[in-house]
Amino acid sequence: MTTTTGKINFQYQGVTYQTWYKLFGNLQSAKAGVRPLIALHGGPGVSHSYMTPHADLFASHGVPVILYDQIGGGESSHYRDAPKEFWTVELFMDELENLLNHFGISGDYDLVGHSWGGMLAANFAAARQPVGLKHLVVADTPASMALWEQSTASLVEQLPQDVQDVIKKHETAGTTDTPEYQEAMLVFYKKHVCRLETWPDALNASFAAMEADPTVYHTMQGPSEFTITGTLKTWNIIDILPNIKVSTLIINSVYDEAQDICMLPFFNNIPKVKWVQFANSSHVPLFEEPERYKKVVGDFLTTA
Repeated sequence: MTTTTGKINFQYQGVTYQTWYKLFGNLQSAKAGVRPLIALHGGPGVSHSYMTPHADLFASHGVPVILYDQIGGGESSHYRDAPKEFWTVELFMDELENLLNHFGISGDYDLVGHSWGGMLAANFAAARQPVGLKHLVVADTPASMALWEQSTASLVEQLPQDVQDVIKKHETAGTTDTPEYQEAMLVFYKKHVCRLETWPDALNASFAAMEADPTVYHTMQGPSEFTITGTLKTWNIIDILPNIKVSTLIINSVYDEAQDICMLPFFNNIPKVKWVQFANSSHVPLFEEPERYKKVVGDFLTTA
């Protein structure tokens, strides 16, 4: 399989940033009825690495796949001193449009977004209603941050009491950078982010990228998956979900951070929607149930 990497200039507010990308397959040799898939990673602020399993869709279904690092993370431009007002959903939607235009595919493409990437993809589809978007996959994603907070709070309440006490103590004291809090976070992550005993290298690499520069995550999200103090706290696209007219696949898992309460607005408000739930996964079914995940997504993109 041919792979190509590079960087794209991205002009924003008078400054040129660079978006790193990796293309799997050939955009010119895609089969009839098959279009490029752009994969939007989560975080915000992690890297593309953990989305790499989507590249297998080229071998299995003939789908060319473009992965990229959103600015502020991975191999793309970083801006550690940016004011918090810089990091907006509009910024990342503009970056996505710039990438589509660079590859000349804005007239015919599909999107898959995971977690924050699903928020971005759904927001893009609903707010900008791009004419070239043909299929949308929204994986392990809330329709509003308030629903995400409800979902994760209910899961934290199921943790051992001593773990809950540590979380509450450090969040109250503002000491969420302590090893004790990080260990308590890991208990949650092993139950509701990835349940595999050994985390895949690609997933670890994405988290390592965020730890190397947590600017975007801390600014937009907060100190953890279940404590939202950032600029996304009031994010909500439920009212505009009916604007999404393309065929949409929504995905979550039984042990997911994104419990059903997060997904219901997508299912209830998008006209052409299919919901698939993974029984043996948490937040990353692409690793926890990889064969079924790739078949579900690949079949949806090529037959729906």
